Amino acid sequence: MRFFTSSSSFPMPHPPQMSNKGNYILSLSQFTRWLGGVAEEMGVEIYPGFAGASLVIDHPSESTSDRKDGKGVVRGVRTNEVGLDRSGRMKDSFEPGMQFNAKVTLLAEGAHGSLTKQAVKNFDLRGAVGADAQTYGMGVKEVWRVKPENCRAGEVIHTMGWPLDWKTYGGGWVYHMADGLVSLGLVIGLDYANPYLSPYRELQRMKHHPYFRKLLEGGERVAYGGRVINEGGVQSVPRLFFPGGALIGCSAGLVNVPKIKGTHNAMKSGMLAAETAFAQLERLMEEDSTEPVDMSEYESSLKDSWVWKELKEVRNLRPSFNTPLGIWGGMAYSGIDSLFLKGRVPWTFKHKGTDAGHTGKASGFKPIEYPPPEAPLSTDIMTSVSLTSTNHAEDQPIHLQLPFTSYYSNDSADSSPEDTSGLSKEELAVKARTHHVKVNVGEYAGLLGRACPAGVYEYVDAEKGEAGSWEGKRLVINSQNCIHCKLCDIKVPTQDITWTVPEGGGGPKYSVT
Repeated sequence: MRFFTSSSSFPMPHPPQMSNKGNYILSLSQFTRWLGGVAEEMGVEIYPGFAGASLVIDHPSESTSDRKDGKGVVRGVRTNEVGLDRSGRMKDSFEPGMQFNAKVTLLAEGAHGSLTKQAVKNFDLRGAVGADAQTYGMGVKEVWRVKPENCRAGEVIHTMGWPLDWKTYGGGWVYHMADGLVSLGLVIGLDYANPYLSPYRELQRMKHHPYFRKLLEGGERVAYGGRVINEGGVQSVPRLFFPGGALIGCSAGLVNVPKIKGTHNAMKSGMLAAETAFAQLERLMEEDSTEPVDMSEYESSLKDSWVWKELKEVRNLRPSFNTPLGIWGGMAYSGIDSLFLKGRVPWTFKHKGTDAGHTGKASGFKPIEYPPPEAPLSTDIMTSVSLTSTNHAEDQPIHLQLPFTSYYSNDSADSSPEDTSGLSKEELAVKARTHHVKVNVGEYAGLLGRACPAGVYEYVDAEKGEAGSWEGKRLVINSQNCIHCKLCDIKVPTQDITWTVPEGGGGPKYSVT
């Protein structure tokens, strides 16, 4: 591990959890693609062009015995309709959504999944166990092909310090892969306060450091990507089961933050959930019962496994950075805890509110002056997005939804508040858009225009009196650029953007990230 200043770096002690001796360095996108092929050879059906848009919930009624806490039973997943235009009208290619019925539904969507949000809300999974709000980090990464003399296959470097200030949690990494490839990136805690911060531009600035200039000189950037990761730890893990299903992997929030890893925990949770589901289905068949599958044993098994032990040991490290001492206090406490206490303390630090709630108003900060791009070392954001092979059909409903803008039928992902004004849906949508611009531009200097790592959001000049505008500004959503990182849904101060699945298999096509 190395601590960076603006012009130099030096080695520093690291928590034992960050040791990577004996680990493998690989491309997760390549690994999952290979694993999918193995699964298909074993008879598993995979539907890569179909995105789960909403849960099929069999709600209780007077005539059904399937009630559990009065909130229904999950019976599967629905996909969205395809072939709608941007205004929600049916095109010649229209096809209705499909319903996939299942006796057990395991949600493994990664961090902040849209179906997971529905399950957590409908079954109050967070309140059921008194879990803290989940907190996240935004990870932006690149893969470079470097000169042979600069690649040291198997070497892992983690960084702290510059380009971030002492109040902002985050750090970088450099993984030397095979075939001359190097993965590098930066994770920034989304509880950062300064609305002028740009995760993308922080990564580009980081590469201007002499360490990275030397590493990347004469190299070629071959990939770019971005995704939020869970950082809440055990404090933020909700109840893991609900009638008819369970949360696994990052849908459950099982990332070991000091390790900056969650794949191993995700795989183990999937194994334990599968074992529980199999046992429960066998039992119901033997009893000839139609009762919903009870996945509570999965949660018990997970808490008895090494996964929970690992997460419990490091539970206080991430929140220890949320004090007036910033990273200095966090580094001091984390060093003592990880090296000596190893989590064997009677206290558990809490996460204080949501990431959006930690955002400060622009009046309390100065704009950050980022250096201009120095291609090919650093580039503008759209040049990077082109490396993700992101593709969305432009003539489809925008999947990044403000209130009252969903065109899909039975859209349980729609988070629009209940209307009591008597206005039409179109009038309510304009009102909601105006409010969004007023708060986010007027108080937060258009945060999403900088925070989004794909250039999706812009606050541009508006015509006088233009619907949805405020003080000469309007919001433009370039949804075709979206790389599905979920930052907007988490960080927007007004909490009025809901990320939903786009049509078909739209999105980034990662190959080596």
